[in-house]
Amino acid sequence: MRLHRKSPTTTARRLVGLALAPTLLALAASTPAAAAPRPAAEKGQAQAAQRHGGQDTLRRSAPRDLFVGTAVAGGGHHAEQDYADPFAYDVEYRDRMAAEFSSLSPENQAKWEYIHPRRDFYNFYPMDAIVRFAQENHQVVRGHTLFWHSQNPEWLEQGDFTDAELRAILKEHIQTVVGRYAGRVQQWDVANEIVRDDGSGLRVGPTSEGGNIWITRLGEGIIADAFRWAHEADPQAKLFFNDYGVEGINAKSTYYYDLIQDLKAEGVPVDGFAIQGHLSTQYGFPGDLQANLQRFDALGLETAVTELDVRMVLPENGVPTSAQQAQQADYYRRALQACLGVEECNSFTIWGFTDKYSWVPVFFASEGSATVMTDDYERKPAYYALQSALRAARTGGR
Repeated sequence: MRLHRKSPTTTARRLVGLALAPTLLALAASTPAAAAPRPAAEKGQAQAAQRHGGQDTLRRSAPRDLFVGTAVAGGGHHAEQDYADPFAYDVEYRDRMAAEFSSLSPENQAKWEYIHPRRDFYNFYPMDAIVRFAQENHQVVRGHTLFWHSQNPEWLEQGDFTDAELRAILKEHIQTVVGRYAGRVQQWDVANEIVRDDGSGLRVGPTSEGGNIWITRLGEGIIADAFRWAHEADPQAKLFFNDYGVEGINAKSTYYYDLIQDLKAEGVPVDGFAIQGHLSTQYGFPGDLQANLQRFDALGLETAVTELDVRMVLPENGVPTSAQQAQQADYYRRALQACLGVEECNSFTIWGFTDKYSWVPVFFASEGSATVMTDDYERKPAYYALQSALRAARTGGR
């Protein structure tokens, strides 16, 4: 996810509520059981959806070869709000999440500043809780993220480490985190947002200017190492690049296209390419989205939509117009149809499903209403657009 301002400055403030929340502790397990095989998972999905809404849910509408996911609210901007941790305390939120989705992504809970807040300490409670919840509701998990320029802890960014020490820290982190969830995380965003917005090259330079500490200090070869280390820790997990601004065929997505070909030629275990899909109705829909996904598919990769939301500039009363809702619904539908049109696009995730916990209003002044449900979990036209497209694909034999 692209961030535009820093989270709270004190690590302890961000962590205490998550680590000690009674509900989280009840959900967490240090060694969750392995995920169910696919046939059992499909049966479990049906049972979970029946408990929480019958057939009328996104996960029950979807083709069997497509996982429909959401981000699990927690950490990040949530720590600054006047509500308790959503996943730990909002029962209705969890019930809706169990009913509607077959895949979960930690919004912030597996990012470095939350899961590795001190060099000698990992805070696994929040991620453990998500994995356990997913297992209980027959859902898969997408891990997010292992290698990023943002949301790194102060001890890492400000530490006086040699290059050799920094490399060892990264390897230990990747293998510890991926290894802990081996067999329980379906896909990992290994390298997140590593290319400059204009597609001119990798993110190098000071962190304050958007530079990636790993690439800047250790060179381009560390990207391949990160994928190799993740694969060693869990050979079954699918390993992805993930970024924003790569929805269409442009300089940035083409940089990834060329980079991945080079890495594959070297035998690096890259399994997939993911587009985030943070869209806005202010701008046109990326009409070449399917063609872009298709060219990565042609390389033998899996593809995914991982963080879709569609924000809009709201009227003064804060209520979107019918025309805005219709345009938003069209963007959601077209993004899903692009994924459905590509054979190995098997994971489609929206970045939150209720405006109640959306990141958009916090980071984009005057914009909002970006998800498929209102604060009160009322389904918007965007929800029904997704559901209709999923049902059409299921009936059509996708």
